[in-house]
Amino acid sequence: MCGIVGYIGKKQAAPILLDGLSKLEYRGYDSAGIAVYNGEKINMSKAKGRLKVLSELTHDGATLPGMIGIGHTRWATHGAPSDVNSHPHFNETKSIAVVHNGIIENYIKIKKMLEGKGYKFVSETDTEVIAHLLDYYYNGNALEAVTKVMHRVEGSYALGILFAEEPDTLYAVRKDSPLIVGKSEEGNLIASDVPAVLKYTRDVYFIDNEEIAVIKEDSMKFFNIYEEELTKESTHIEWDVEAAEKGGYEHFMLKEVYEQPKAVADTLNPRLKDGKVVVEELNMTDEEIKAIKKIMIVACGSAYHTGVTAKYIFEGLSRIPVEVDVASEFRYRNPILDEGTLVLIISQSGETADSLAALRMAKEMGSKVLAIVNVVGSSIAREADSVIYTWAGPEIAVATTKAYSAQLVAHYLLAMKFAQVRGTVDDAEMETLVADLKRIPEQIEMLLGNREKIQKFANRYVAAKDVFFIGRGIDYAISLEGSLKLKEISYIHSEAYAAGELKHGTISLIEDGTLVVALLTQDELFKKTVSNVVEVKTRGAVVLSVTNAGNTDIEKNSDYTIYIPKTNKYFTNSLAVIPLQLFSYYIALGRGCDVDKPRNLAKSVTVE
Repeated sequence: MCGIVGYIGKKQAAPILLDGLSKLEYRGYDSAGIAVYNGEKINMSKAKGRLKVLSELTHDGATLPGMIGIGHTRWATHGAPSDVNSHPHFNETKSIAVVHNGIIENYIKIKKMLEGKGYKFVSETDTEVIAHLLDYYYNGNALEAVTKVMHRVEGSYALGILFAEEPDTLYAVRKDSPLIVGKSEEGNLIASDVPAVLKYTRDVYFIDNEEIAVIKEDSMKFFNIYEEELTKESTHIEWDVEAAEKGGYEHFMLKEVYEQPKAVADTLNPRLKDGKVVVEELNMTDEEIKAIKKIMIVACGSAYHTGVTAKYIFEGLSRIPVEVDVASEFRYRNPILDEGTLVLIISQSGETADSLAALRMAKEMGSKVLAIVNVVGSSIAREADSVIYTWAGPEIAVATTKAYSAQLVAHYLLAMKFAQVRGTVDDAEMETLVADLKRIPEQIEMLLGNREKIQKFANRYVAAKDVFFIGRGIDYAISLEGSLKLKEISYIHSEAYAAGELKHGTISLIEDGTLVVALLTQDELFKKTVSNVVEVKTRGAVVLSVTNAGNTDIEKNSDYTIYIPKTNKYFTNSLAVIPLQLFSYYIALGRGCDVDKPRNLAKSVTVE
């Protein structure tokens, strides 16, 4: 969601704030602003639109001199995108400035209280109440004022705060929204995510829930909500700045599509030893694995789609019943959990608000929680009982590609490990599975070599208004992700359906020229899905088929066919999704869409 950056040090703050915000653009935003203390007062500049508008307005930060400041990119929740609703926000005397990521759930009640005491509001945001509430509580002790605000407000927040009366100190506060502190020789920084500080430091502190960082030019202290000082250890970030740059590619999304062979190999290789699956970080004994009665997979968006695939794999290989829930629904349906239930939380960022809340609920109900995440030190990683990291590296484009692929192979490994322990797969079959797994990175590389053919087909359908994805079994799970990729970056209406459901209503939408993408990678379901392809063809649909090498029979019923290399039936998603990613990318490119930053979307959804 929103992006926060703050700096205090020996250099001019504004250029560093603008640079840091540029590294957080992937989070999604509609306005931006910065506030800098110049030695006498806090000066502020903010503007609706892309960050370049703010950069031009401030002459790349030159018009706001000062060594301490905060910056923000806003994704509108309360109040439409506008200059006045943009962050930072002031108190009335402009002696306190605040940037905020999250939602203050009781802001109306607080606003009414403050208005009753004479405070005047200029924006429609929930954030402005924080600035005024800090003013209300401030009596010369900023830390005390901050903790009083934390006790008063309800909801989620990451805050960066400047007090004009304490010009040598930057305050950072976190509850349920991510925030980090970076330590460097030339000053210290705060940010919503690591890419914003990588240019300046690799040593970061992850602020935990209900914690406060009090940061000076050459020091920092951490406190809990009761003003008790805490001891924290820093984390050294291993990946480099180039990993968060485009590296010559036109878009981050295309770069990340091409990074998938490496992301998959990096996630697989450390966990395959001597023909066996070894997941050392699983933190479960064989007895505990054998005692699992049910797996609940909880996630959002593309991570949820990997969970749909995982259901087929866990049940097929390890014979454990699986339920898959959208995190926002899981929390409110009063799920039945017990000690025999393993809850699997999947999240690229490790900060997804609904998934994090589901994790906490599952732990309260007594279930063991295992997380699959990409970001080391993230909230979900820290709070789960154990975590399997996907080694995809930083993913900047809003539409996930390499993180999705890495999550898939994490599921494969976990299902194979469980099958290994529970004895549901014999040694010969396990040997074949491992061999097929090892080939996946090379096979993805091979598919990426066909991008020009996919581009040519995509160019013919940039004007499509409706696209339907169909498949059965794991192919249905692939369809879900293919459809989401297309709609989120090209803005074309797209839906995914289990192919067997076509006759139950959906086929009435098929007419001359409707594009249907058919997935046919499951050999035992091939003929049944072919019959669905015939049904849509006879009603005028144009059909793009994705199937296994050798299934040439589909060509007589398809307008275009993409073949994927042979692999185990459980692993076909890892290959079939590649042409769908490229197809979506080229459709969006042809339509002139902002591929990396699609409208209304954010990379990390840190509020409900």
